[in-house]
Parts: sequence; structure tokens; C-alpha cells
Amino acid sequence: MLNRPIKNVGFISTRIAGTDGVSLEIAKWVEILERNRFDCFFFAGQLSTPKSRSMVVEEAFFDHPAIKEITESVFGVRTRQPEITAKIHQLKEKIKAELYRFIKKFDIDLLIPENALTIPMNIPLGLAITEFINETGIPTIAHHHDFFWERDRFLVNACQDYLNMAFPPDHPHIRHVVINSLASKELSYRVGISNTIIPNVLDFEEEPIITQRKNCKLREIIGLAPDEPFILQPTRIVPRKWIERSIEIVSYLNLKKPMLVISHSAGDEGQDYYQRIVEYADKHKIQLALIDHLIGDNRRRGGKKYTIEDVYRCADLITYPSGYEGFGNAFLEAIYYMKPIVVNRYSIYRVDIEPKGFDVITIDGFATKKAITRIKRVLKDEELRERMVKKNYELAKKYFSYEVAEEKLIYLINTFKP
Repeated sequence: MLNRPIKNVGFISTRIAGTDGVSLEIAKWVEILERNRFDCFFFAGQLSTPKSRSMVVEEAFFDHPAIKEITESVFGVRTRQPEITAKIHQLKEKIKAELYRFIKKFDIDLLIPENALTIPMNIPLGLAITEFINETGIPTIAHHHDFFWERDRFLVNACQDYLNMAFPPDHPHIRHVVINSLASKELSYRVGISNTIIPNVLDFEEEPIITQRKNCKLREIIGLAPDEPFILQPTRIVPRKWIERSIEIVSYLNLKKPMLVISHSAGDEGQDYYQRIVEYADKHKIQLALIDHLIGDNRRRGGKKYTIEDVYRCADLITYPSGYEGFGNAFLEAIYYMKPIVVNRYSIYRVDIEPKGFDVITIDGFATKKAITRIKRVLKDEELRERMVKKNYELAKKYFSYEVAEEKLIYLINTFKP
């Protein structure tokens, strides 16, 4: 199918909108590609991308009613109903037809499925992409963030045939990209697929604008006085984020007004954990400032006043006690905005980040007296804090900058010859 140098790149996902990790990484890759003179286009169930470069297909969204019905019918069980099988194939054909239309409309040379061939949030979409690649031979870079075998809720299922086929598929025209070394080893071991590691990155070549503490209007909105610390949990409210540890940390600090600011909503994993966190905070007499309704990917869009960047600039301390992360966007964001961070030593952090030598406050599953003492010192000692965040910024610039991703991504594109 490729008969000219690659110029037009089509990103495919269930959603390319908001502040979820996949959407954020897509925006970074788009920036890298566009500065290398590629044109980028977008296919998803929800999009906040330019309309002139976008195609919305509602059935591509993981929360579409028909897709939700399929997901609920094939996970946590061992057999599936024939009607569900029929519905999967019906939706697959519809989405595949839209893919053909997308490729033709925007004259796409290269596909980049973003997590759509990785985690089975939308089985018909994954099958449609896989069949489309097999039918056309279009060059494809499959960007994998979270594999199904990394999530307990997908392990018992009645769709292993589809998982084997499309999550991820193996094809000569697909180059596979993972975001950490453990995923790389597992992909090779489980499926026999060679792959390239491109970690999550940020544009560390361009230093951030630092907001003066006194100029943070968000403090006033959530009711924090100028002398009270703004402690930020910059994640969704889902169990693997271990937000209980953040609540405990705030409690142990013995603040005049103990508050934990949470930037994101519960997301796609239900409300049970959200309720658990609300009750846990109440038990520890911690005020939760839930500000997702104020945060958007652009100021004023949909009435939202702040971006996630604004929130980071207001923060005095970042808490990141996750039990599991595919990489750790929030870690890089904290480093980029020059904020001290408390991080649990989750597996990917231990293997791919910690050896680089970052100066952060670490915990091993729970906050110790030693960790709390160091947090208090960092919050109080401005000179210590400045040394810490500047060292971390320089390390991240070396290991997790756009240039790191750019070199590998452009190399992969160049492996496809006209």
C-alpha cells in the first residue's frame, strides 16, 4: 500500500480527549511528529482534536453502550452468548468500514493505534484495526501502554480468541512500541513479538513557566490560606493509585488545615473506590478538594478554568503512592514543574526510573516516620527544595525528553520503505 514517503499519520484510539495518560502521550507524539513535518489526523470515539483533521466514530469509544455491553458480557465469565459474538462482529465490520473511509479521506500513510491493540476496552475496535492492517498492509506503529495481562479484571474472560488475535496482533507491517522494560520482556515472552521501548516523555528542552505561590487563584477557590501547603494527588481515583497512602501522609503531617487536592475523576473503573476514598478521608479528618470539574485540556473549554499544568504550578508537594503504573506520567510532570514528590516504589519505578538517581521521597507501600520527617523538611527548607527539583529536572532532561522519543520514533518510521 505504501508507494511514497510517509507524510500523513493517523492516530487511532478509543478516546483522544481530556487528561488521561494515553491522550496526553498522543499529544506529545503529535508534537514530535509535526516538528518533523508530518501531518497528523485522528480517529476515535471521543475527540478534542481539530475538526478538520478528525473523524469521530461513536462505536470506537469504550463507554459506548454497545461496547460496554460486550465488555460486561465477556469478562469475569468463561463462556459468551452467541448474540454477543454476533454483535462483536457486526460492530467490528462497521468500525472497519469507517477506518477505510478515514484512510481515504485523509490519505493516511501510517497508522498509530494508541492502546487500542493493547488493553481490550473495545474489542470490536481492536479486531477492526487488526483486520484492516491484514487487508491493506498499511505501515503501523502500535503504541502499547497497558496490556490485558497486567490487569486482574481481564484475566478471567470468554474472549481469549479475540485477545490472541488482536491484543496485540503480530504482523510484518506492525512495529510495536512499549513504555517500559518489564512490558518489553513480557511481550517478547508471551507473544514472541520484538518491540522498541519508548518511555513516556515531556518537553524538558523547553523549561516551564513557574507561577509565584501568591498568584495561584486556585488556592483561594479550594479554601487554602497562603501559609497552608497545597498537596496534590494528580491521578484518577482508581484502586491502583493507592490514594489511601496520600490521605495518611496528609494526616501524619499534622497540618492546621489538612487537605488533599485530587485533580482527576474516578474514570472508567466505577464509583466504589471513589466512595471508599471519601469515607477514608472523613475517618482521618482530611478534607478532599476534588477539582476535576475545574480542569480541562484547554482553559475555558466547556466552562473549565484551569489546565492540569495550572494545578501543578500551584502545588507545594505531589503525592504519587501508586501500587502499579505502566510508566508514570505524573512522576515526569512533577519533575517538569519542579515540584518535590513522594512516590511509592512501584515495579516500573524501581526498574526504569529509580536507577537514574532522582532525588525524591520514596515509600515502600506505607509512609514511615522517616518519610514524614523528610516531607516536613522539604516543605520548610526552600534551599533544599530548590536543589532537589533542579537536579531532578536535569536528570529527566537527559533520560525522558522529547529528543529521546524522537530519535526512536523517527527511526521506526524510516524502517518502512516506499
